[in-house]
Amino acid sequence: MKVVALVGCPNVGKSTLFNRLTKTRDALVADFPGLTRDRKYGRALYDGREYVVIDTGGIAEDNVDQPQGLTSRMTSQALQAIDECDLVLFLVDARAGIMPGDYSVADYIRRAGKKCAVVANKVDGLDPETAGAEFYALGLGEVYQTAVVHGRGVGILLEEAIAPLLREEGPLDSDLPPEEELQDGEVWEKGYEFLDNVPADKDGGGFDWHAFRQEQRARQHGLNPDGTPIELPQERPEVPFSDLPIKFAIVGKPNVGKSTLTNRLLGEERVIVADFPGTTRDSIYIPLERNNKKYIVIDTAGVRKRRKVSEAVEKFSIVKTLKAIEDCNVALLVIDARAHISDQDLSLLGFIIDSGRSLVIAVNKWDGLDASVKDEIRMELNQRLGFVDFARVHFISALHGTGVGNLFDSIDEAYASATRRHSSSTLNRILRAAVAEHEPPISGGRRIKMKFAHAGGYNPPRIIIHGNKVSKVPDAYKRYIINCYRKALNIMGTPVIVDFREGENPYANEKPAQKRQTQSQMREERRQKNNERMWERADKRAENAEKKAIAKAQREGTGLVLSHRPKKTAAVAKKPKRTAGKAIARQNKK
Repeated sequence: MKVVALVGCPNVGKSTLFNRLTKTRDALVADFPGLTRDRKYGRALYDGREYVVIDTGGIAEDNVDQPQGLTSRMTSQALQAIDECDLVLFLVDARAGIMPGDYSVADYIRRAGKKCAVVANKVDGLDPETAGAEFYALGLGEVYQTAVVHGRGVGILLEEAIAPLLREEGPLDSDLPPEEELQDGEVWEKGYEFLDNVPADKDGGGFDWHAFRQEQRARQHGLNPDGTPIELPQERPEVPFSDLPIKFAIVGKPNVGKSTLTNRLLGEERVIVADFPGTTRDSIYIPLERNNKKYIVIDTAGVRKRRKVSEAVEKFSIVKTLKAIEDCNVALLVIDARAHISDQDLSLLGFIIDSGRSLVIAVNKWDGLDASVKDEIRMELNQRLGFVDFARVHFISALHGTGVGNLFDSIDEAYASATRRHSSSTLNRILRAAVAEHEPPISGGRRIKMKFAHAGGYNPPRIIIHGNKVSKVPDAYKRYIINCYRKALNIMGTPVIVDFREGENPYANEKPAQKRQTQSQMREERRQKNNERMWERADKRAENAEKKAIAKAQREGTGLVLSHRPKKTAAVAKKPKRTAGKAIARQNKK
């Protein structure tokens, strides 16, 4: 696989081009120099062919914004990327012109004998005929005008600079003729896809295609070419995720020795190490192989308290670190032994557990401490980290390598515990034993019943328990169930998640739900009903007395003042109708 390195002075757009080529946002981008420090590798794809892109820090002879030692380490990282690559994309700033460090980088590229293409970035707004013309003075060949932020000129760069390099490994997809353009009589036989340009009717070239075909047919029937049966290898038990590398992220506060530990694990100066916090700004994914096992080491930036974070770049670095924790299989938490355990360490620990990642704790800078101080630290670990008793704790010295080799054993153990599969029969047998030893508590007058359990997921292991009233299980009994599973299944280094689920009542819509009340609730309900009946009788007596007073006043013809307006009822007497005889009598009186 071909390798392309992006080098140049600070703040010329290397990380922007890296994100453009890989079609990701893995590299941090900001408008100030010196953001990228370590080498960052990424995979890119062009026209069906894959290649590797290396993002490097800016090469600068003098930089007043950062210590001189850090600048020299960044330069050495970029020069090492030049030695590893097949093609160098030398990025320059078209607006700033040739910088003092460009000539030294050009000389190093010429001495290394690498293929090179000069990329004049930031040409937007400049005259296209004159932009980048002065960079021909570097003597590195063609200059490609680009505006990487807007994607201008990137396609030409891929076609004229990167595509010829990729064609050295084979033709690209665009170079192959389409299937409908094959000549008559030229048929491609199924089964020869792994061979290049071998038609079915071709029998030359000193190769016996007939014998090859007979051998393939014999193997399909489980026979050797001489007719004897093939001895099949013994089947090995399938181990889940065995073909995938173990990704473990090294996390912790700033300046606790994460980068030093990364270099110690890799056996080389892969990442930049300095004696001040904030050296690492991005999450670096580095492949590693040890004892025929593949790993991916993730070196992350230190995480400080939120109130201490003010710069936008540091906020993005923290986001990258938290994303690396969610992406990894095992989190290696590094604690500074001389600074003891802080609240920020516990905050990071809580985020790791909430993410469901496996955990290994490494107490760094253990060398040089007195015996009394070591005992004090051990006591503090037991007191403050008692809720993560499932994690292995190692006391190491990343600078001198003391105890570093034992970390791989704990990482393998935690990963194996997180990805191991368990049958439902095993989980049910452990559940029955745990319930028989200590029954669930009583809730609402009835005992909680756990019926059966089964696996609900892996990495981390998740166990689902079904039963009645399991939503009322207290936290103490839930921890008891988790500890029983952890002890029986020998799970170490990973959290165990237990979910409780209740079955739906099939008769819930057919009969009313039973309402269970305590004795005090029943007495209160009877007291309230008695009061309501008493108030109802009192209202009825008052209404009867008022009706009697109204009837008496009507009989005696006296007035009556009521406290409220009486209701109209159907029993009110109607006025007698006037007759003709009564009308004549009134007229005679007049």
